[in-house]
Amino acid sequence: MVVLLFSISAHEAGHAWMSNKFGDDTARLLGRITLNPLAHTDPIGTLLIPIASFIFAHIGASIALIGWGKPTPVNPLRWRNKDMANVMVSIAGILANLIIAIVALGLMYVAHVLHLFGPGAALASIEEPLVLFLFTAYSLNVALAFFNLLPFPPLDGSKILYTILPDSMKPAIEALERFGFIILLLAMQTGIFGIIFSPVQRIMYSLLPESVYPALFKIFG
Repeated sequence: MVVLLFSISAHEAGHAWMSNKFGDDTARLLGRITLNPLAHTDPIGTLLIPIASFIFAHIGASIALIGWGKPTPVNPLRWRNKDMANVMVSIAGILANLIIAIVALGLMYVAHVLHLFGPGAALASIEEPLVLFLFTAYSLNVALAFFNLLPFPPLDGSKILYTILPDSMKPAIEALERFGFIILLLAMQTGIFGIIFSPVQRIMYSLLPESVYPALFKIFG
């Protein structure tokens, strides 16, 4: 939950920061350019549904972990270069998640080079919780970035697609908005998202330093 709250906050703050850079200070004036989770927390999407997902997972139920923050308010009419702004504001949250993932992976490599993990390592007493925290920050943010790139409303990928599509095809995206959330739930619960994400997941695991694997094996079995 700590990683999820921070990751969602960074995602929404990225949208707010980029929108301000293109001339719309709506989100900035509402205090949304911040990593404080209180500014971005949606009672349902950030708290209720993720907590319910954790509880169901703990008792052995198969349920996808999903969550979202309070939508960042933007006023496209105030943007300079509206098409570029729409793409950059949409992608800013994804980039924020990727930055967190890269930092977490980098810290794991620093620990690997300094021999802080593994048998007899200086951090052996806190190795498992530290590895779990960094791995969760890495894997969750990669998943969030990939998930938000999907071209289904209301995800960021649909806004990027809407900008680059010819005008004749834009009504199809607008019509899809009514069913976007249902499509996402079906894709996750039927395993379609897992199939699409599996190549990314393999690459993600292949980038991990070797010293992390023993701790992950102890944690996950």
